[in-house]
Amino acid sequence: MIALAAATLRAGFRQRSEQNVKKLQQFLVSGMTTAALVLMAGCATESSRALPVAKVESAGVAYAGKRYPVAVGKFDNRSSYMRGIFSDGVDRLGGQAKTILITHMQQTNRFSVLDRDNMEEIKQEASIKSTAQHLKGADYVVTGDVTEFGRKEVGDQQLFGLLGRGKSQIAYAKVALNIVNISTSEVVYSTQGAGEYELSNREVIGFGGTASYDSTLNGKVLDLAMREAVNNMVRALDSGAWKPTAN
Repeated sequence: MIALAAATLRAGFRQRSEQNVKKLQQFLVSGMTTAALVLMAGCATESSRALPVAKVESAGVAYAGKRYPVAVGKFDNRSSYMRGIFSDGVDRLGGQAKTILITHMQQTNRFSVLDRDNMEEIKQEASIKSTAQHLKGADYVVTGDVTEFGRKEVGDQQLFGLLGRGKSQIAYAKVALNIVNISTSEVVYSTQGAGEYELSNREVIGFGGTASYDSTLNGKVLDLAMREAVNNMVRALDSGAWKPTAN
């Protein structure tokens, strides 16, 4: 009887010890998990990288010819985009297009692009430095318009969306450029450029995701259309389709 009681007592102690060990293990695992979650929540990750920027075709080609002085004139948004009754009247699209045009024309190495938008600032800096200005005149003025611009979303479903669905954001732009002789007001050359950008996402049986509105598509497609128009201008210049002459 005594031996049986002792064995029963030892078994009870062993069972309670195993239970205590399991509880301790569960407590430690729970504590470590909580600590890990707290650390993950409290540590923000930050990353950055430089991206290549698209340039006109002639930007990387050696050129030893003459650079023709040109000024960039008015550039307006003639499309229906951002010109509704709720518009504030500020032509942001036209201003953005003009900035892109100046950059791409300068990178062609065919033109000396003259800044006419910052005359007061340039004059002020020259005055501060006590330097007389010797402004260069242009023989031609480049004017242009955003003639078409728009965005749309298209989507599709597989088996009423149960097997998957997709969505695409599409942006389209078209620009027109005119080169005008300052002495005669004659349009000596005209060209156009158009481009389309598409961002697509697909979800298949619950996997994947759909992208929200991407406002950067506006600038990307406008840059693409303008770059194509400037490329056309340079091709015509190099082929002799039009030839700038001093007035």
